[in-house]
Amino acid sequence: MRLRHLIILLFVTIVPMQSALAQRHPMNMADHDEKMYYFGISFGLNYSTYRIQYSNSFATTDTFKRIQPRWSPGFNLGLMGNLRLNKYFDLRFVPSLSFAEKKLDFNAPLSDSMESRSIESVYMHLPLQIKFKSDRIGNFRFYTMGGVKLDYDMASNARSRRGDEFLKVTPVDYGYELGIGLEFFNSNFIFSPEIKLSQGLGNQLYRDVGLPLTNAIDQLHTRMIVISIHLEG
Repeated sequence: MRLRHLIILLFVTIVPMQSALAQRHPMNMADHDEKMYYFGISFGLNYSTYRIQYSNSFATTDTFKRIQPRWSPGFNLGLMGNLRLNKYFDLRFVPSLSFAEKKLDFNAPLSDSMESRSIESVYMHLPLQIKFKSDRIGNFRFYTMGGVKLDYDMASNARSRRGDEFLKVTPVDYGYELGIGLEFFNSNFIFSPEIKLSQGLGNQLYRDVGLPLTNAIDQLHTRMIVISIHLEG
């Protein structure tokens, strides 16, 4: 019963507020929701890391006592194409370049001293997303989104023959994305901040038996949090 009263109270509060906002500020880009498609640009910051599944040899040998991934910052630049499916759902494609760095802390072989190394990646990021959007409240709207992604790391060191490599990763990854965002309608464009989780499902580890760290890891998965600004037309 309390939940019913709360819903009624929220409805009674929000509806007059929406009407007041609409009367106080004219609705910008009033015909935007009738567009079949539109485009935009995207830029933002990312924080990425690895999720590690350790191998049996990590537990049975003392070569490495600790392997710990850490979050590191990077940035994204991309374009956006948005296709209207109906009043509440859009299909969105946001190809972008993602410059990322992932750090690993581990102890040197047969030693207690810790060493920190990083793997730099330049991803061609290709996500396809379904966007669920709320009704407009004046010049404001809330949305959620989810989808799948394909990443190609143009800086992958899988085929590298350098002697100072400590870990090798494969170039291709795939996974899913979940996020939320806000849309603020201005007179000529939409300002849209967004935060999303991008989770890789492919095993990024490239097995090179010549690298001791490889033998201590069974699977390596990417995880990235992206805080973006979309400017849409």
